[in-house]
Amino acid sequence: MLLGAFGLRVWGIGHGLPFSYNIDEEGHFVPVAIGFFGHGLDPRYFLNPPGYTELLYVVYAVWFGGREAIARAYVEHPSEVFLVARVTVALLGTVWVWLVALLGSRLFSDRRVGLLAAALGAVAFLPVFYSHLALNDVPSLAPATLALVCAALIATGSGRGGGIWWLLLGGLAVGLAAGTKYTAGIVLLPLLTAALIRTRAERQGFAHLLAAGALACFAAGAGFLIANPHALLSYHEFRAGVGRQRELAGGDELAKLGLTEDNGIVYYLWVFSWGLGWIPALLALGGAVLACVKQRAVALLLLPTVVVYLVYMGTQDRYFGRWLLPLFPIACVLAAWFLIWLVEQAARRWPRFATPVAVVAIVLALGQGLIHVVHNDRVLSRPDTRGLAHDWMVANIPAGTPIVLEPIVPARWSEDPDRANPATPDGKRWRLWDTTRADVDDFGRPVAKPRFVKVDKYERTLRPALIDEYEQKGYCWVVIGSHQRDRAYAQPEQVPQALAYYDALRQRGQEVARFTPYRDGATAPRFNFDWAFDYYPLAYERPGPEIVIYRLSGGGCS
Repeated sequence: MLLGAFGLRVWGIGHGLPFSYNIDEEGHFVPVAIGFFGHGLDPRYFLNPPGYTELLYVVYAVWFGGREAIARAYVEHPSEVFLVARVTVALLGTVWVWLVALLGSRLFSDRRVGLLAAALGAVAFLPVFYSHLALNDVPSLAPATLALVCAALIATGSGRGGGIWWLLLGGLAVGLAAGTKYTAGIVLLPLLTAALIRTRAERQGFAHLLAAGALACFAAGAGFLIANPHALLSYHEFRAGVGRQRELAGGDELAKLGLTEDNGIVYYLWVFSWGLGWIPALLALGGAVLACVKQRAVALLLLPTVVVYLVYMGTQDRYFGRWLLPLFPIACVLAAWFLIWLVEQAARRWPRFATPVAVVAIVLALGQGLIHVVHNDRVLSRPDTRGLAHDWMVANIPAGTPIVLEPIVPARWSEDPDRANPATPDGKRWRLWDTTRADVDDFGRPVAKPRFVKVDKYERTLRPALIDEYEQKGYCWVVIGSHQRDRAYAQPEQVPQALAYYDALRQRGQEVARFTPYRDGATAPRFNFDWAFDYYPLAYERPGPEIVIYRLSGGGCS
């Protein structure tokens, strides 16, 4: 099973390379890990905790050697650098599957539950997809699930060597999880609950419970500082980074264009339906109800964590499917336990059909995830639309030509791999329109002087008059991508000028090339920040956004 889980996580793992098209992978993790070789382990960035980047630093040191070797590899062989980081995540994702098996078997004293829970985790779409990227979501699952295993051993009293050691290990795992992904620290709640359950079972007093809780919190703090020592050494920067992350998630800024969901809790429940699967999600719900009746200690251990996490994350203003991953080990074990209970009930009533019923039930539980994971891996194994567009542009647009390129690709995409191109002042292959500067605000109103524009605010600066500027200044080639364009069409009332811009571009420009990720005859999925960037929908044939290239012919382009 573990070999199969690993295989699903590395199939297609080289997608997009030598370019990394995930903005977080490209900007927040791999380059930060490489930066550690030059300025030490101070990340100087705390929007994400540095646990995973520090692990990458160690892996890179072993794989490549010292500072000069990794710097040279990053410039000359970026594919290898990103591949090492991604395989590290895939390995940690496979370790997570094993830990889910431990959690299920220890929590319910039934190896069948552990094996089935691991199988559900092995083929669940979300953890498999994010095991293909050098991000911190999947790496945080391993220590978070280890903390749950320790909580299960404490709550059930089945751990050898005394509960204090499992409490220390569990606390340390909580800290490592939170030091890798802040929200993974939610597993402190079940660890403290386990201490409460064990204290009551052993008829210990309140002082014992208080000491156990303090010990768990101390160990969690130690684990967090191991993963993130500069939370203490660079406290003010750390506090500012966490505060900034809270502002972004909580909606203190103008809402991210394209986020059309109104209710985060409903959104995350929907994510369960495909990220885990409809049948496993319903089984997990059934397991939660059954636990309240038959396994109240298990219900007390796990369910408050689910409720607290869903309510907290669901009341933020930004929702992304991967933020739900810390609940997946709980969902997997509850689903597996409830499915085995259902099969046992059926076997008692129809003993002659026990085996076929069990086989059909397991196939149904695993089927949705396996189908979409295999589909996703096949998609990732094919050329990305952005790579196809790049090759076409190299063949058809001369070096040094002025072009307008929407912010849908990393900076190195427009560079030649082996040299600075002499055709442009900055060494890029083409002369790029600066999409990071605008002379209007987020509502399209003129400003006194040009301002910086973030990638997710780009659509708010678009207007038909820009096309006149392109033609006057000789920027005759315009490259657009659905990752930007469809944000505007998802919320047309917010950016009517952007829609007018795209309409004008279609009317005034000649479409010279189009690269679509969808199979022939398929309907493109409605834009959201999950299905536009992962490949769960079966409509996808290859990775990437839809890319359209226009040639203008007015003004200086005639």
